[in-house]
Amino acid sequence: MTIHRPPERAPGNNSAHRPGTAPDPVLAPLTGPQTAQLIRLALDAAGENGLHATFDGTDALLLSPGPLLPQLSSDLVAGLSNLARVVAPEHPHRWPRLVHDHFNRLGAHLSDGPPPPPTDPTRDLIARLVPTTALPSSWTAGMPEFLPGLLAVPATHTDGVVTLHLDPNDFGMTREDALDTALTNLRHHPDHVEHFTHEGATITALSGSTFAASRALVLDTVLRETLHTENPPHGVLVALPARSLLLIHVIDDLAILPALAVMLGLSLRTHTTQPGPLTPWIHHVTAAGWSPATTQPDDLRSVHLTPALQSLTRTLP
Repeated sequence: MTIHRPPERAPGNNSAHRPGTAPDPVLAPLTGPQTAQLIRLALDAAGENGLHATFDGTDALLLSPGPLLPQLSSDLVAGLSNLARVVAPEHPHRWPRLVHDHFNRLGAHLSDGPPPPPTDPTRDLIARLVPTTALPSSWTAGMPEFLPGLLAVPATHTDGVVTLHLDPNDFGMTREDALDTALTNLRHHPDHVEHFTHEGATITALSGSTFAASRALVLDTVLRETLHTENPPHGVLVALPARSLLLIHVIDDLAILPALAVMLGLSLRTHTTQPGPLTPWIHHVTAAGWSPATTQPDDLRSVHLTPALQSLTRTLP
């Protein structure tokens, strides 16, 4: 069964075929000309904030040690991927201010030096999902992945800045204890909750927080306290496309099919356009654990139910 197929477009209406409108292969959803504009703005903004910056040729600026960065012993990489997603939906006249503000905050953080360890880890730590590829492999050696490509990391959130704590020995905790403490605090993290329906299927969306998707780490609490259900016999569908969105559908009947279709479309779009992308795919979560709900083709041309989920649908009313 095909659950998602990109709509066909008439050749004359396909904007991706018009010069300059195809998404940039690295800094999507920006087009090539928009990417060039963002790079120019970023270099200017970095210079205005006293940062020595050069473009690395792909998706980041290299910030070199200088008078404002005495604590750096080598170049620092400032990625542009999330900034591209921030400016993409905005009118171009707002881009200079958004980019300048971004590098103003970055310059302030760098000149202040590394953030200090939490003074009260038991109160301050909170668990956060992070793409494995976003961190150097030497920093994450031995850390188990929560899902393929995603790590659960203890973090702190202060004045809008999230700091990951990959070495809790700095404040006298083991990795295991720090993550357990962070998960306990994540269970109490508030979220903005909305419920919407599509062809008889109810889908719950958690948003409004940079830790919304991370609530998947404490899904049992979310099911119990937000959806008022425990141990649903057929499990749930879960999507965590970007750090600020978590989608859930409790499986009761064949409404699983429209739920899966709308969740997949929303997840693919959010993963492509929103800051902090995690995974575009939908997962089937049961007492036995997490498993893919669909195939995961690279070209996204046609997405099908997995054999296990197909078997489940045959038993549903």
